[in-house]
Amino acid sequence: MIVSVHKWLERTKFLILFVTLTYILYRVFALFSVWVEPVDKYRHPSGTSVKVFQQHAIQTEGSESMATRLRLFYWYGE
Repeated sequence: MIVSVHKWLERTKFLILFVTLTYILYRVFALFSVWVEPVDKYRHPSGTSVKVFQQHAIQTEGSESMATRLRLFYWYGE
């Protein structure tokens, strides 16, 4: 079996370049995701906006069941 040193050096150089560029691309994506992500995504909204999700239990008006509420949700499309 003949081992070519030149061929192994080329493969090693390619592998090192590939790993380096992959790592750089990973870090760029990580910086981009930090830039895109809001600072505090769980803060209370300001202005006239309202927060939709409430932590307390849902109080229904009357004796509506969950199935009725779901049917109305799909019917009105809200």
